[in-house]
Amino acid sequence: MAQLALRVKYLFDRARNVSGSNIVEFAKQTKRVSKAPLPVIIADMLWCSVRYEMGFRDYAVWDIRLLKAKERRTWMTHPKSYRLTKTLNGAESREVMENKLQFNADFADVMGREWIDAKTATADEVQAFVVKHGAVMAKPADGFGGHGLGRYEAADAADAEAFRALLIERNQTLVEQFLVQHDEMARLYPGSVNTVRLITYLDKNDVFHVIAGVLRIGNGGVIDNFAGGGMFTMLDDDGVALYGAVDKHSNAYEMHPATGVAIKGFQVPMYREMVAMVEQLAHRLPHTPYVGWDVALTPEGPAILEANHNSSVFQMKPSVSGVRTGLIKRYEDAVGFSLQK
Repeated sequence: MAQLALRVKYLFDRARNVSGSNIVEFAKQTKRVSKAPLPVIIADMLWCSVRYEMGFRDYAVWDIRLLKAKERRTWMTHPKSYRLTKTLNGAESREVMENKLQFNADFADVMGREWIDAKTATADEVQAFVVKHGAVMAKPADGFGGHGLGRYEAADAADAEAFRALLIERNQTLVEQFLVQHDEMARLYPGSVNTVRLITYLDKNDVFHVIAGVLRIGNGGVIDNFAGGGMFTMLDDDGVALYGAVDKHSNAYEMHPATGVAIKGFQVPMYREMVAMVEQLAHRLPHTPYVGWDVALTPEGPAILEANHNSSVFQMKPSVSGVRTGLIKRYEDAVGFSLQK
């Protein structure tokens, strides 16, 4: 599909589903860093959605209100990422990569954990799996964004038949062993497995590009997902956190509020090994060259959590980083064409 047609389709779909309450919420977030009245902010937000192909959350999280026109053009956005997904990734990408059961089977050698399908396993097999591991994470086999997760312990599976029926009723049929993370990652925040999102592109010449490295950190919950209450910061090419972290409500953190560990300057252990692993795995997905990989670090080394055919976009707030330009050039250099048309 032509780039202009993709832009129009995305804009039309967003316009059909626009929520006034969402617009106001993001405008109020923007108000924290801008002295402009809310109506002015909302008008500017709507203008940017058309002129710069920018989502409302993009506008708020990345302090777009504070930027000049030439600076706004440098920001990668979720609508632009949508265009990349549709342009670069094959039609089968979504089905292949959102089927977590198949993904786990295909990448079993780098998962770093055991898993079982409660739908096809017997009640006794599911119970034995939970008892073996003491505690497990159950989730939808076709879920995304950290939605629908549940933690269960051996006591919950005392009645094997009832427990299996409960998992099926809740659509939490993918049951996984909890992954034990590296001590240094746990030092940052032990309540969740803190992960690295690597946004990558394998070009037609078989050249592997790391477009962005992101450290995702839990904060009060069992997942580090941004939408689930976690926070993130950007990494340099050596895996060192460049800035403090931010959450989806635009709160900024120089230190983790639960552990007091400084976020800026935090070195992700074995980062080079993470990148090397993902580069090898990229060749297993010839239909999906543009991927957002979620990688955890265990005491034994990197482990893949999942791969996303429609990766989110991560950049750091100018009010936190002091940097007023975004990452669109890194995307364009990797994919080999302009995203500003």
